[in-house]
Amino acid sequence: MRGGWARRLAGVILALVLCTAMAGAVNMERKLVPVGHTVGVKLFARGVMVVRPPEDGTPAQTCGLEAGDVIVRCGGTAVTSTEQFQSLLQQGGDTELEVNRNGGDVKLSVEPERNAAGEYQIGAWIRDSMAGIGTMTWYDPEDGTFGALGHGITDVDTALLMPFSQGSILFSTVKAVKRGEAGSAGELRGDFDLTGSLGTLYANTDRGVFGRLDDGAVSTLEMSEALPLGTPEDGRGVILANVRRGDVAAYAVEVETARDGQDMLLHVTDPALLEATGGIVQGMSGSPVLQNGKLVGAVTHVLLRDPSRGYGISIEKMLEAA
Repeated sequence: MRGGWARRLAGVILALVLCTAMAGAVNMERKLVPVGHTVGVKLFARGVMVVRPPEDGTPAQTCGLEAGDVIVRCGGTAVTSTEQFQSLLQQGGDTELEVNRNGGDVKLSVEPERNAAGEYQIGAWIRDSMAGIGTMTWYDPEDGTFGALGHGITDVDTALLMPFSQGSILFSTVKAVKRGEAGSAGELRGDFDLTGSLGTLYANTDRGVFGRLDDGAVSTLEMSEALPLGTPEDGRGVILANVRRGDVAAYAVEVETARDGQDMLLHVTDPALLEATGGIVQGMSGSPVLQNGKLVGAVTHVLLRDPSRGYGISIEKMLEAA
């Protein structure tokens, strides 16, 4: 499971989880506040991403565009959104595209064609943004930063990390839960206000997304006290999750370390959580994992064959990425 999205923005449904950020080497002596509250997340890409292979015969296919390409400039102008890119194409004629492909820069020449409505187009499926519900992992009271997800926000079609330009988080309330079953992932369903903001994002990485909270957001999220950091161990633990309205609660889990190439295998044993969700569901990615009074990591994925089990990432790896 990679988080659970409740809404679409620019045609994408994604799940999120938040992580906190720090510069330089990881300081495991610091204290962080485990959060566990769902938040709405808006993310805007740098440029526009080609999300499907162009169809044969289209200008996009002829010029060599590929799924996963990120168009960053069109005719020498920086691309900022799908709408703005479409307007740049309306000049017609041979147009130079600057594309980021696999971390490198590629220049392509495309000649847009008019459609039935008389507008120029190149026949590419593109995306510039996304929005959804996820869980905040931690907050640093020293510098106001936060982290979530424990994995990156990826495009639903290409499974590639979404190139990051800017983003924000919003207050969220869980309205309903689709319970997980073997072979079918459940999800948290909730509402969030697209017009407000609790904070801004500054990074989207393969180990989480990171940002800084606005003044007043701490009281809005009703956070607890900061805890020391620790390393996951085999044995009992709890996860903090928000599966009913705005309430965050602690639920019992069993932790197995270093399983299947992951930092942790988590087995939900708490009857209340199993009754409410069936175990781990989309939208719980980023739920903090606590052991022995320490923050040791976050939930990241659910096992589809058994939703009572899932994987987690260590807090140390999240902080390394931040």
